[in-house]
Amino acid sequence: MAGSGSDTVRGMGRNWVGRAGIGMAAVLMAGLVAAPAAAAPPGAGAGARTVDDPDGTIRVMGRNLYLGADVGVALELLPDMPAAAQFMWDQVAATDFDTRVQLLAQEAAATEPHIIGLQEATTWSCRPHPWSTPVTVYDFTAQFLEATQDAGVGYQVASRGDVEAYNPGYEIPAIPFLTEVSDPDTFQPLFGTDTAACGFVIGDALLVRSDIAPDVLAAGTSEYDDRYAVAPVVFTIDRGYAWADIAIAGTTVRAVTTHLESLWATDGEVASAQQAQQLVEDLSTTTVPLIVIGDFNSDPRDPRAPGSSNPGGQPEAGATCTAQPEPVTAQNADPSCSAYWTMVDAGFTDSGPDALAPANRTWGADGDLAGPNPERLEVSLAEGNDAGFTDRLDYVFVGNGATAVSAEVFGNEWPDTDQVWACDDPSQIATTEESSAILAERGVAELITGRGVCLPTDHAGLLATVDVSAGPAGAVEQPAPPEHSSLRIGLLGWLLIILGTLLLVVVLVVWGIYRLATRGRRRRRRAEAAAAGGAAP
Repeated sequence: MAGSGSDTVRGMGRNWVGRAGIGMAAVLMAGLVAAPAAAAPPGAGAGARTVDDPDGTIRVMGRNLYLGADVGVALELLPDMPAAAQFMWDQVAATDFDTRVQLLAQEAAATEPHIIGLQEATTWSCRPHPWSTPVTVYDFTAQFLEATQDAGVGYQVASRGDVEAYNPGYEIPAIPFLTEVSDPDTFQPLFGTDTAACGFVIGDALLVRSDIAPDVLAAGTSEYDDRYAVAPVVFTIDRGYAWADIAIAGTTVRAVTTHLESLWATDGEVASAQQAQQLVEDLSTTTVPLIVIGDFNSDPRDPRAPGSSNPGGQPEAGATCTAQPEPVTAQNADPSCSAYWTMVDAGFTDSGPDALAPANRTWGADGDLAGPNPERLEVSLAEGNDAGFTDRLDYVFVGNGATAVSAEVFGNEWPDTDQVWACDDPSQIATTEESSAILAERGVAELITGRGVCLPTDHAGLLATVDVSAGPAGAVEQPAPPEHSSLRIGLLGWLLIILGTLLLVVVLVVWGIYRLATRGRRRRRRAEAAAAGGAAP
């Protein structure tokens, strides 16, 4: 969401993001980051209603909106930070949220879920000069809300009083000179300049349909204590969750949206598993039906044995974590290093569909969104997924008397679906051509040439119908989840870190010069003393 000190410009069609690599350079770079029709949107024609279902069931949706750029490619460009930043900016322009948000809104309008959990609900702000007030150029949440309203079904961020169920995650502010990118088409109308320094905030948003917004009883956010450290002390990634208590379907429901950590270390614990354990503990005092929506960055097969199929780079067994059995089941799974099995072990039920079935995987699209990643597509085809989705990362968990009635994965088909859009960046056309050629060779789809066919996000979505009729009647006051502090660093903090680093470099250089000079003087004195001694009678 836009900070209190920024102006806002919506719908400009540009954003960027990066995932930091090891060291200060990577930390700074992290702030830089007509198709054939067939299938209908999820649940289309199912008689979606604008009032609570009379049988005590509600519909919930989970959707990761996608940052818009392939961080892995950007990291490969380091230490050339300007090149990495420019690549990400250009790719986010190519993945065009202004266009794809219309498809995302149509999905919601087709089924009218009561509750939507968003992840990667990101805000991008830019400043043309060091003294300028940041301007919000791109606001995913605001644009999604506007697009759903235009599609015929209004949504709001769940709120009570002045507290919203929007949790900002890690942030890289617009740092003058260091996160500067060029985009005359965007910046000239805004600032009268070709370049600007830009930054981002990535977060989670819990939305409720506008007709039930007055029934929100409480709302809030919290942070996870376990954070992945890209560079210890200097840069850790904040993650958390947003929640709301809602009087709905004759009872009170607590809904949560979250996005757990994707990064992991082979010699340590898996951060997403630690965060899931905290989430379980934070929700343990809740007595009403629970619905937890999120991108858990955890496939039931994780951690995997080294050498096993793992095209998406999911956690593998190491010094701390052992590999899951093959095949893994609810009976033999080890929850200690798995966010998914931690939730199941705590008594939550995965709403489905079957998380181990290859057809139900929810991640694997290429970073440019122009279809599946060609390399991962070969693996997914071998494993039984024809659209290049290699991992199941997204879930709707239910507990405390809430039970799953049905669930479906949507948005994981390509290219023969109407939930795609025509994209025209050369890299997107190349990806579409290469991936469609692989599918055509297998007889799965026709060859596409000369155009790009893009998905609305790199994740599939989930739609679940949940029975909450076993919950206590009426509005039930609940203890709020514990509040945990954030380590989020603002612009001043980043400037202090940068200045401190530069000062340290200067001190080390001066000390090095001093040491060299001192050694030189000592050598000369010894040489002079030796010469004097040799000349004495």
